[in-house]
Amino acid sequence: MLWRTVRSMDVMMHSSSFLLPKLHQPASTPVKNYALVVLNQHLPRSMPRLWSHANLRICADGGANRIFDEMFQMTNDEDEKATRNRYIPEIIEGDMDSIRPEVKLFYSSQGSKISDKSHNQETTDLHKCISRIHHHTPDHEKANLCVLVTGALGGRFDHEAANINVLYLFSDMRIVLLSDDCLIRLLPRTHRHELHIESSVEGPHCGLFPVGAPSSSTTNTGLKWNLSESKMRFGSMISTSNIVQSAKVTVQSDADLLWTISLRKPDLKSS
Repeated sequence: MLWRTVRSMDVMMHSSSFLLPKLHQPASTPVKNYALVVLNQHLPRSMPRLWSHANLRICADGGANRIFDEMFQMTNDEDEKATRNRYIPEIIEGDMDSIRPEVKLFYSSQGSKISDKSHNQETTDLHKCISRIHHHTPDHEKANLCVLVTGALGGRFDHEAANINVLYLFSDMRIVLLSDDCLIRLLPRTHRHELHIESSVEGPHCGLFPVGAPSSSTTNTGLKWNLSESKMRFGSMISTSNIVQSAKVTVQSDADLLWTISLRKPDLKSS
């Protein structure tokens, strides 16, 4: 029985409370420290809220162009220059082949650290950003950290696949890939998982499936179509177009799984 093999595992709790206004944060939020990584795709509607939650903001190369060009349109500010001066990333990291010269000059003059990794063409810009965060976060603080990544979904599929691969490469970190439509996070097989659903901002549609290796036994609760020691693999059964039916979803598996859930249009007036 799967339960007998994993019942001694630690429980890993997950929440999307970063999509809620700061004043509405639940007391049981499992993560207290956020880092934000901005990739070179259109910013999601929730970007101002994500920015306010983050203690560290890193733009991956051309992601800086997105902050420079698009943040003003997402705020109620009347002064575009003031908006640009307010949203300054701490770091711009990457091979610097996408950031525009005037954007690089502006953020450099505002104190952003420019980390030119053009000598390293073996990894993606997201990998470089996550590697920096991983290296500078002590092991005992990683459980209290969640990295939010915007721009990781949409655009070229090979880019999306590379971004999902980063979840596996840094499976000891909480990383959430975000778009306007959905989020994706990795549920490592080393833990049992509790997903606390923020129904005002996410759901009900969701999916749960292995990538890279099959699962011979996955069990969950809280969904319309629950799994019970079920086998999942590509080319056979995977759980997609499922429906959340509980405020808490539990998952335990012998394989690393991807969890994805749809996102609702946020009410940004209460940000």
